[in-house]
Amino acid sequence: MDERTVEIAFNIITYSGNARGIAVEAIEMAKEGNIKDAREHLEEARKEINNSHNYQTELITNEANGKPNELSVLLIHSQDHLMTSMVVIDMAEYFIDLFEDNQKLKEEMKIKQ
Repeated sequence: MDERTVEIAFNIITYSGNARGIAVEAIEMAKEGNIKDAREHLEEARKEINNSHNYQTELITNEANGKPNELSVLLIHSQDHLMTSMVVIDMAEYFIDLFEDNQKLKEEMKIKQ
């Protein structure tokens, strides 16, 4: 595998790993009731995943232009990181919404009592 492809694979792993970690932190914040902070973290996670996705796009563009990428475990690993991180971000948004709804319901229950 050429040096640039190795660099791209490691950047995909790094940025997507950052995104996944930030998304998990966002879920924890929402669980603790810090919805605003959770949403800000989720936005930060999306920026990180976009960085990762941009590197993936470079690989795809090269291949579309007739420069195929050498398949390696490292490259497959980087794609695995990217895809699982994207799923975690999507699920984090769903969980944040649920925690926010739960928080609102608890507040409404207190008011009615």
